Amino acid sequence: MPETPESASAAEAAEQKPARSPRRWGRGASARDEVEAAIHDIESKVHDLEAKAREMDARIEARAGRSLTKAIFFGLVLGFALLFSLIVIKQLFMVFAAALVAFTVYELASALRFAGRDIPRLPLVIASIGVIPPAFYLGAPGLWWAFLAGVAFVSLWRIIETARPAMRQPGVSLRTDLAAGIFVLSYVPLLAGFAVVMTAQPGGEWWVLAYLIVVIAIDTGAYASGVLFGKHPMAPRISPKKTWEGFAGSVVAATIAGILLAVFMIGTQWWVGLVMAVTLVGVATLGDLTESLIKRDLGIKDISTWLPGHGGFLDRLDSMLPATIAAYVIFTFLG
Repeated sequence: MPETPESASAAEAAEQKPARSPRRWGRGASARDEVEAAIHDIESKVHDLEAKAREMDARIEARAGRSLTKAIFFGLVLGFALLFSLIVIKQLFMVFAAALVAFTVYELASALRFAGRDIPRLPLVIASIGVIPPAFYLGAPGLWWAFLAGVAFVSLWRIIETARPAMRQPGVSLRTDLAAGIFVLSYVPLLAGFAVVMTAQPGGEWWVLAYLIVVIAIDTGAYASGVLFGKHPMAPRISPKKTWEGFAGSVVAATIAGILLAVFMIGTQWWVGLVMAVTLVGVATLGDLTESLIKRDLGIKDISTWLPGHGGFLDRLDSMLPATIAAYVIFTFLG
């Protein structure tokens, strides 16, 4: 076939186009290999870091009895919910407090039932939630009246239950059950209600936030110091992992947090923050030991497993609930 002008020009262009040298292909393959090697190296380092993090978390959990990663995650979730309810719309704090109280009361009542105390859980949850709105809108008097009404409601429910032959069980003491119900209502909704009373006051939300931050600083300081330096148990028969080194760390953390919060958040004198810190350290530590004593008496490690890394809601609130009374007194006389 005769060669056309188009084919001739294409042939000339092909001859003029430089061929790719094997050396250039070699360079491209080498660069690609280097990138893949770098990616593989990064992946190996990430896997090593993950393994070390898991190993460290396991060591901390073995020493402190809690998973640090889970504790931080669920602590942040609760913390953001608390901040939103306190700062954005104060009325939302009633919803937040009611939810915490309901879960805590239910798990504590369940633990007591497991230990043989026959107390009605549903009436306890209803009575506990019913304490929150009066505390917000009527103050401390409303809280006390709602608490007494809740005690009457739960006690009457339990008495009516025992009147039915089908609900009677051998070896069950009605007096013990009534006392257990009053204990749950006093320990959780009554103490938590004083935080709601404070929140409803002008500027009270900042005092609530301040005392909660101080208690969190106490727990964090005790946890960190106990893991790093803990050697001397504070109460080995009640809480073997609580140490005097951890207590010292909680004092330092609470003092720093209390003074800073007093000056920069609630706008009062620095010594008020010091008083709050010292008072809350003592009360929060006693609250923690009290909850450990309750668990030891019931023969359980955690009140429940609803909060991974924390145990149950009461395991997270054991320091905060009794500290609420101390914070309320300080707020009333110094706020």
